[in-house]
Amino acid sequence: MTAAFASLGRVCLALDTRFQIRHLSPKLDDLLGAGAASRYEGRAAEELLGSELFGAAGSIREALAAGERREAWRAWLEREAEGARLVSVSAAPLLHVSGACDPEAAYLVVLRPADEDEVASKGVPTSFAGLIARSRPMMEVLRLVERLQHSDVSVLVTGESGVGKGVIAQAIHANSLRRDGPLVSVNCAALPDSLLESELFGHVRGAFTGAVRDRIGRFELAAGGTLFLDEIGDLPLHLQAKLLRVLQDRTFERVGESRSIVADVRVVAATHRDLRWAVEAGRFREDLLYRLRVFPIEIPPLRERREDIEPLARYLLARIGRRVGRTLRLSPAARRALIAYDWPGNVRELENALEYAATVAQGYTLERADLPRDVGAPPAEAEASPPGRVAGQAVRAVCSPSLPESDEAAGSRRPGRETPTRAEIVAALENCRWRITDAARSLTISRTTLWRWMRELGIGR
Repeated sequence: MTAAFASLGRVCLALDTRFQIRHLSPKLDDLLGAGAASRYEGRAAEELLGSELFGAAGSIREALAAGERREAWRAWLEREAEGARLVSVSAAPLLHVSGACDPEAAYLVVLRPADEDEVASKGVPTSFAGLIARSRPMMEVLRLVERLQHSDVSVLVTGESGVGKGVIAQAIHANSLRRDGPLVSVNCAALPDSLLESELFGHVRGAFTGAVRDRIGRFELAAGGTLFLDEIGDLPLHLQAKLLRVLQDRTFERVGESRSIVADVRVVAATHRDLRWAVEAGRFREDLLYRLRVFPIEIPPLRERREDIEPLARYLLARIGRRVGRTLRLSPAARRALIAYDWPGNVRELENALEYAATVAQGYTLERADLPRDVGAPPAEAEASPPGRVAGQAVRAVCSPSLPESDEAAGSRRPGRETPTRAEIVAALENCRWRITDAARSLTISRTTLWRWMRELGIGR
């Protein structure tokens, strides 16, 4: 069997019931270098193919244990010198013929070297560094993460709340030359200004009231690794200047100390805010923006990559089921409801919806009625609801509006379009004192849609 698959350019693995590799074809050496096959034989499949597919709550592992097969999933095999190698993964329970194979072998896994564009065109899921996707936009994000493997430049990750910016930061670190160092995170919006400076840079005893001993900051804790600055758009201006100096000179001082410390860190920042708009409003330093976005990565919202919803839901359900000791599946109706919903809270909201459904469901199959009401609402009810709020709505009209290309064109509404004019949007903002949530509600759209329209029309205070 090994020779037959090798003749077709495939690598085959036989796994036992514990998902340990019992047999592995030598052709793996062609993908990962000499000695790879002997190095992985006898080890857990997840060490080769990743925990997202073959870990305790892995998508393919759960399917195999349930007697199902999976075909043409994507995974990256790690190669030390040349970066990751994309492969197509197919797996199935092994059918035994008396005396024909190892009785301990329970599952067959076949790997095929895959071209990224070819696999992406088939719309099959991929797993890489903690990320699961199959849409073209997310495949491009994964390519960007992979290209950062041998670089230490600063990265700015942008995207709406809940899209997975923290997961991307983890993937960047795990796929970098600093992966053996620490990954230290700090949420710039979660701490008051008075504590944030000390949290980032540390302080010495007596630097301020309550500083009874020296404290090491996050920059020192992250030495040799990566510092993830979440919600960087909320960083106060006086700390932006200090952060800029760190990025320029690679040195900083603890609060209350004049001795400079070398900052041996790679900085990854993230925000859901429009930092260019913040620069225009005087809330963010333009020079700091340029220092942070040496390598920008924008994560599209879930509603713009609906192909990812089903594999993400399967992965999250497997993880939830593992934790609660149940095997959970989606009914066809529940799956359709998940794909149709607008997901203003993105992946975070998807996970919460599945947690809710797993809690209320009586059996192992999650039905549409088990989902939260706004997610599982039937089409008739959804059509009667305000735009951007419930599933079933014509999402494209709200989430990807056709906007006027110029201020002159924005003066009147075009026939057949439901997009407000520029004047109407400005009027709604002024009536609500530029409170985005209230203005969006008055226009019966979501906050994210209003933000997008404002950016595209150049509307700002």
